[in-house]
Amino acid sequence: MTAPKAIHIDEYDYALPPERIAKYPLAERDHSKLLHYRHGTIHEHTFADLPNLIAPGSLLLFNDTKVIHARLLFHKSTGATIEIFCLEPWESVASVAFAEHEHCSWLCLIGNNKKWKDGTLSMDITIGNDTSTLTAQRREAQGESWIVDFSWTGGNSFAEVIEAAGVIPLPPYLHRDAESSDNERYQTVYAAHEGSVAAPTAGLHFTDSVLTALRQHNIDTEYITLQVGAGTFKPVTTATIGEHTMHVEQIQVSASNLRAVIDHAGKPIISVGTTTVRTLESIYWFGIQLGNDPHLDRMHIGQWDCYRLAEHAVPMSEAYSRVLQWMNEHDIEHLDGATQLMIAPGYQYRVVSSLVTNFHQPKSTLLLLVSALIGDNWHRCYDYALANGFRFLSYGDSCFFEP
Repeated sequence: MTAPKAIHIDEYDYALPPERIAKYPLAERDHSKLLHYRHGTIHEHTFADLPNLIAPGSLLLFNDTKVIHARLLFHKSTGATIEIFCLEPWESVASVAFAEHEHCSWLCLIGNNKKWKDGTLSMDITIGNDTSTLTAQRREAQGESWIVDFSWTGGNSFAEVIEAAGVIPLPPYLHRDAESSDNERYQTVYAAHEGSVAAPTAGLHFTDSVLTALRQHNIDTEYITLQVGAGTFKPVTTATIGEHTMHVEQIQVSASNLRAVIDHAGKPIISVGTTTVRTLESIYWFGIQLGNDPHLDRMHIGQWDCYRLAEHAVPMSEAYSRVLQWMNEHDIEHLDGATQLMIAPGYQYRVVSSLVTNFHQPKSTLLLLVSALIGDNWHRCYDYALANGFRFLSYGDSCFFEP
């Protein structure tokens, strides 16, 4: 498997009229349209039909990450507003950072940074019946980002503080400010683990009734976590993808997740969203790494590691079993890792057989991932959607791809 570094991103462009971008979600999540691509044919459904389209005995995997109120707006006495956009905890993991009760440090983007000369920014926030003060101090730069130290009074967790102090970060292509309704609608109904700055949008279509119907159809479900970073919106601005730097994202999976995937070897394994794809495929490649070096002390999958390691490929169940054994030897029930995996045409899927996803931006790494699964048929699917009134991007309609 040769790394597809020579692919020209212009080959993954398409004309997306601005009016086709859904700025708001539908009133009912599962009333969105569903494009079903199966074995070369295209059919149109409503998302509520999805359980009827999936074979009994399949395994459906979801990303249960929760979007945080990552945009913190500090107002200075001069009238200037400084926006601190929390990207990820600095030298910590999300579960630990959110549990802190006095201070923590984050890697952040800073808007209007020139107006933040020196000193500490502060704001008063209300949590329940109590008023607390949140302060921010800027440290050194890390590329285009900054390390920011946060401190607060009141004894609340940072999860409670940022929920009260911040604004939910809508995708930039919506070109509108977040509204109160977005606090609910830009989360999946099964969101559980704080840490993402963008929603795993394929999951936004699911309702409790759809999840119930899946169980009634004997379709198994599992929940893993990938904390979606702002890099998911990072456009490919280079001519070839070999020049593009893929963003790093944090993942967490349980031993029971891995056992469920192994138990479904040979059956359809369906990913809800591209973030779930990257998680499941990255775990496979960690298993390949462990086959070469069983003494690794952490999981980190680099951008092109999978292509370099392809000659060492083994069946999925063997690779996943290696990871389970490694977790057992390290006496851990949950695997915390990082992935920079680039999935592009030429990539051979090792775990995922089908994908539920949204319609993605032109010239994006997410579109490359879709093309790696269904080949050039992505053109047919997107042309059909554009010609038949489908809504695009985060709040838009959905696809079910069965290659």
